Amino acid sequence: MYTRDAVHLNSGRRPNAGVFLVLLALLVLPTLAVVDLAIDPRIAGVYALAISAVAYGVYAYDKARARANEWRISEATLHLFELMGGWPGAFVAQRRLRHKCSKRSYQLVFWAIVLLHQWLAFDSLHRWKYSSAVIQAFRA
Repeated sequence: MYTRDAVHLNSGRRPNAGVFLVLLALLVLPTLAVVDLAIDPRIAGVYALAISAVAYGVYAYDKARARANEWRISEATLHLFELMGGWPGAFVAQRRLRHKCSKRSYQLVFWAIVLLHQWLAFDSLHRWKYSSAVIQAFRA
Protein backbone atom coordinates (compact mmCIF):
# COMPACT_ATOMS: atom_id res chain seq x y z
CA MET A 1 0.00 0.00 0.00
CA TYR A 2 2.87 2.38 0.64
CA THR A 3 6.00 3.16 -1.37
CA ARG A 4 8.83 5.49 -0.52
CA ASP A 5 10.56 6.60 -3.73
CA ALA A 6 9.34 9.98 -4.93
CA VAL A 7 10.60 13.11 -6.58
CA HIS A 8 9.04 16.37 -5.42
CA LEU A 9 8.75 18.79 -8.34
CA ASN A 10 6.84 21.82 -7.08
CA SER A 11 3.83 22.98 -5.10
CA GLY A 12 0.65 23.45 -7.00
CA ARG A 13 -1.24 25.95 -8.99
CA ARG A 14 -4.76 26.97 -9.67
CA PRO A 15 -6.34 24.99 -12.48
CA ASN A 16 -7.19 27.25 -15.39
CA ALA A 17 -10.50 27.47 -17.23
CA GLY A 18 -9.33 24.91 -19.78
CA VAL A 19 -9.02 22.27 -17.05
CA PHE A 20 -12.59 22.87 -15.96
CA LEU A 21 -13.85 22.82 -19.55
CA VAL A 22 -12.18 19.44 -20.09
CA LEU A 23 -13.68 18.18 -16.84
CA LEU A 24 -17.14 19.40 -17.82
CA ALA A 25 -16.83 17.74 -21.22
CA LEU A 26 -15.81 14.47 -19.58
CA LEU A 27 -18.81 14.64 -17.26
CA VAL A 28 -21.39 14.94 -20.06
CA LEU A 29 -21.69 11.22 -20.91
CA PRO A 30 -21.76 10.00 -17.30
CA THR A 31 -24.42 12.60 -16.46
CA LEU A 32 -26.55 11.57 -19.44
CA ALA A 33 -26.16 7.92 -18.45
CA VAL A 34 -27.33 8.63 -14.89
CA VAL A 35 -30.40 10.41 -16.23
CA ASP A 36 -31.08 7.65 -18.79
CA LEU A 37 -30.74 4.86 -16.24
CA ALA A 38 -33.31 6.57 -14.02
CA ILE A 39 -30.88 6.74 -11.11
CA ASP A 40 -31.89 9.35 -8.56
CA PRO A 41 -29.63 12.27 -9.56
CA ARG A 42 -29.34 13.38 -5.93
CA ILE A 43 -27.92 10.02 -4.88
CA ALA A 44 -25.65 9.83 -7.92
CA GLY A 45 -24.51 13.43 -7.40
CA VAL A 46 -23.76 12.96 -3.71
CA TYR A 47 -21.85 9.75 -4.44
CA ALA A 48 -19.87 11.37 -7.28
CA LEU A 49 -18.99 14.40 -5.17
CA ALA A 50 -18.10 12.28 -2.13
CA ILE A 51 -15.86 9.81 -3.96
CA SER A 52 -14.22 12.66 -5.90
CA ALA A 53 -13.57 14.52 -2.65
CA VAL A 54 -12.08 11.37 -1.13
CA ALA A 55 -9.89 10.84 -4.20
CA TYR A 56 -8.73 14.47 -4.04
CA GLY A 57 -8.00 14.03 -0.33
CA VAL A 58 -5.99 10.87 -0.91
CA TYR A 59 -3.96 12.65 -3.59
CA ALA A 60 -3.35 15.59 -1.22
CA TYR A 61 -2.31 13.21 1.56
CA ASP A 62 0.06 11.38 -0.79
CA LYS A 63 1.53 14.68 -1.99
CA ALA A 64 2.13 15.78 1.62
CA ARG A 65 3.83 12.47 2.36
CA ALA A 66 5.99 12.88 -0.75
CA ARG A 67 7.08 16.34 0.42
CA ALA A 68 7.98 14.91 3.84
CA ASN A 69 9.86 12.02 2.20
CA GLU A 70 7.64 9.52 4.02
CA TRP A 71 6.03 6.27 2.93
CA ARG A 72 3.57 6.89 0.12
CA ILE A 73 0.13 5.70 -0.87
CA SER A 74 0.51 3.10 -3.61
CA GLU A 75 -0.47 3.96 -7.15
CA ALA A 76 -2.82 0.98 -7.14
CA THR A 77 -4.73 2.56 -4.24
CA LEU A 78 -4.94 5.90 -6.05
CA HIS A 79 -6.21 4.11 -9.16
CA LEU A 80 -8.78 2.23 -7.08
CA PHE A 81 -10.35 5.52 -5.97
CA GLU A 82 -10.38 6.69 -9.61
CA LEU A 83 -12.00 3.44 -10.70
CA MET A 84 -14.66 3.76 -7.99
CA GLY A 85 -15.75 7.00 -9.66
CA GLY A 86 -13.33 9.47 -8.11
CA TRP A 87 -11.57 10.22 -11.37
CA PRO A 88 -12.97 13.79 -11.53
CA GLY A 89 -11.48 14.59 -8.12
CA ALA A 90 -8.24 12.90 -9.14
CA PHE A 91 -8.18 14.91 -12.37
CA VAL A 92 -8.52 18.19 -10.44
CA ALA A 93 -5.98 17.07 -7.81
CA GLN A 94 -3.42 16.21 -10.48
CA ARG A 95 -3.63 19.71 -11.90
CA ARG A 96 -4.13 21.62 -8.65
CA LEU A 97 -1.48 19.79 -6.64
CA ARG A 98 0.83 18.97 -9.57
CA HIS A 99 0.78 15.37 -8.38
CA LYS A 100 1.15 12.31 -10.61
CA CYS A 101 0.65 14.45 -13.70
CA SER A 102 4.07 13.98 -15.27
CA LYS A 103 4.55 10.23 -14.74
CA ARG A 104 3.60 8.68 -18.08
CA SER A 105 2.90 5.16 -16.81
CA TYR A 106 0.57 6.57 -14.17
CA GLN A 107 -1.19 8.83 -16.66
CA LEU A 108 -1.70 5.91 -19.05
CA VAL A 109 -3.62 3.97 -16.40
CA PHE A 110 -5.48 7.09 -15.21
CA TRP A 111 -6.72 7.91 -18.72
CA ALA A 112 -7.62 4.26 -19.33
CA ILE A 113 -9.85 4.49 -16.24
CA VAL A 114 -11.42 7.75 -17.48
CA LEU A 115 -12.02 6.15 -20.90
CA LEU A 116 -13.55 3.09 -19.23
CA HIS A 117 -16.03 5.34 -17.43
CA GLN A 118 -16.77 7.15 -20.70
CA TRP A 119 -17.24 3.83 -22.50
CA LEU A 120 -19.60 2.48 -19.84
CA ALA A 121 -21.67 5.66 -19.94
CA PHE A 122 -21.76 5.64 -23.76
CA ASP A 123 -22.65 1.94 -23.93
CA SER A 124 -25.37 2.27 -21.29
CA LEU A 125 -26.95 5.01 -23.41
CA HIS A 126 -27.00 2.48 -26.28
CA ARG A 127 -28.59 -0.22 -24.13
CA TRP A 128 -25.30 -2.12 -23.73
CA LYS A 129 -25.30 -3.23 -27.38
CA TYR A 130 -21.53 -2.76 -27.81
CA SER A 131 -20.61 -4.66 -24.65
CA SER A 132 -23.04 -7.38 -25.64
CA ALA A 133 -21.39 -7.64 -29.07
CA VAL A 134 -17.95 -7.98 -27.47
CA ILE A 135 -19.22 -10.67 -25.10
CA GLN A 136 -20.84 -12.52 -27.99
CA ALA A 137 -17.59 -12.36 -29.97
CA PHE A 138 -15.71 -13.97 -27.09
CA ARG A 139 -18.33 -16.71 -26.76
CA ALA A 140 -18.07 -17.65 -30.43
